[in-house]
Amino acid sequence: MTEPVGTFCLVLHSHLPWLAHHGRWPVGEEWLYQSWAHAYLPVVDVLERLAAEGRRDLLTLGVTPVLAAQLDDPHCLRGMHDWLGGWLLRAHGAAPRLPGLAAREHRAATRALATFERRWRHGGSPVLRGLADSGAVELLGGPATHPFAPLLDDLVRAFALDAGLTDHTRRLGRRPAGIWAPECGYAPGMESGYAAAGVERFLVDGPALHGDTALLRPVGGSGVLVAGRDLDVTYRVWSPRAGYPGHPDYRDFHTFDHASGLKPARVTGRHVPPHEKRPYDPDRAAAAVQRDATDFAGVVRERLTTVRARLGRPGLTVAAFDTELFGHWWHEGPAWLEAVLRALPDAGVQVTTLAGAVDAGLVGAPVELPASSWGLGKDWHVWDGEPVADLVSRGAAVQQDLLTLRRTAGAARDPLRDAMAEQALLALSSDWAFMVSHDSAADYARARAHGHADRVTTLARLLAAGDRQAARAAVAGWEPGPFGHVDARRIGAPGGGVRARSASRAA
Repeated sequence: MTEPVGTFCLVLHSHLPWLAHHGRWPVGEEWLYQSWAHAYLPVVDVLERLAAEGRRDLLTLGVTPVLAAQLDDPHCLRGMHDWLGGWLLRAHGAAPRLPGLAAREHRAATRALATFERRWRHGGSPVLRGLADSGAVELLGGPATHPFAPLLDDLVRAFALDAGLTDHTRRLGRRPAGIWAPECGYAPGMESGYAAAGVERFLVDGPALHGDTALLRPVGGSGVLVAGRDLDVTYRVWSPRAGYPGHPDYRDFHTFDHASGLKPARVTGRHVPPHEKRPYDPDRAAAAVQRDATDFAGVVRERLTTVRARLGRPGLTVAAFDTELFGHWWHEGPAWLEAVLRALPDAGVQVTTLAGAVDAGLVGAPVELPASSWGLGKDWHVWDGEPVADLVSRGAAVQQDLLTLRRTAGAARDPLRDAMAEQALLALSSDWAFMVSHDSAADYARARAHGHADRVTTLARLLAAGDRQAARAAVAGWEPGPFGHVDARRIGAPGGGVRARSASRAA
């Protein structure tokens, strides 16, 4: 067998904010159930099918703690089962008007319902454990509620990371060596906090490495490795402007049959209005999947050939995406994913995980990183710009309340303080600023951010006044949260990064 031309690592980042008990439609639990049905179920199905063939080290899979909590939550499990049943009924209802679409959706919903009842009825953690234990994937961890870490005080950042790593260990049986840094957010010095927490590797976007993503690199003298997302390869699939999912033959995400909520059309053309889009054709879409998988394998091989010529040895390319792209946003995404994972070895490309790349010695010289993210402009403005100034201000106040809580904490656990800490973590989720900056359900996002922050403020005031009876009454009126293990005494526990708030923009 000839030596592979180089190594490819696919990293999938699975994340949704805490949606349970916080609305259903158009934003809320519906978002979770759609992503679960159309992305998480079929992507796991692909990975389990390939693992059953004896394939190992297929990809690196990040599942944020706040999403993992929802995949295990009894309320969400019941809601998901109901949603799948509703999908089946919607397919039945569409049969008189759209018989072909209804038949396809009936088959898909029936398969999803059977898979969920057979594999997921005890939650997502057993499924993820099985994938990891089989060697099919490497699992990544991360901070508990996906905060934009560069904007956090060092102690708060360390607390959020500790809570997330603890949650991952409890659910999945092992402490992760790597994390997905939320939004690929980085400020100089954060690697020290990662090292203190036992994190061995994390990801940034390619521009933070000036596009030199061909090897993992130690950050400064920390010993923590950084992997850079190769945008030349990643953007072939999906970018702010183009990518495979926009091809005319794929199913259109935005066009609905409003009576059933089903999606009957193919993309047809970029500027074609919804009422003029052509009917979806599964055979055309299947041909497009094979065409684009072959194209992508060629792109990766060409990239690695160039890397090998430059380095004088085989190198690495890392493509990273939101998991929700595959199936939820891009209907054919799971099929494409399977086709690519089969095609790459045939193209002479070694496929492995980030851990596998480290084991293979694909590590270069140390690097100093600038402040950065994977957001628009690759700076921080999505999370600290003028449109979200109110959220930044409330976030700072929430952090101050947490730090005050730390200074007044006793030796014993206090469920009221723990509840306040959990609400603070929820208030600091990066999703709220992202949604506001992108004008995507901005009112919902603002309400969620300020709502959790208001709870922190209320509880901080009552605890400071010694009114524990009123504090208990307030907490009793809240819906259940994701993290029963959150321990406010861990704020300021050993380990943590350096203060990074002053570096407000990437270079």
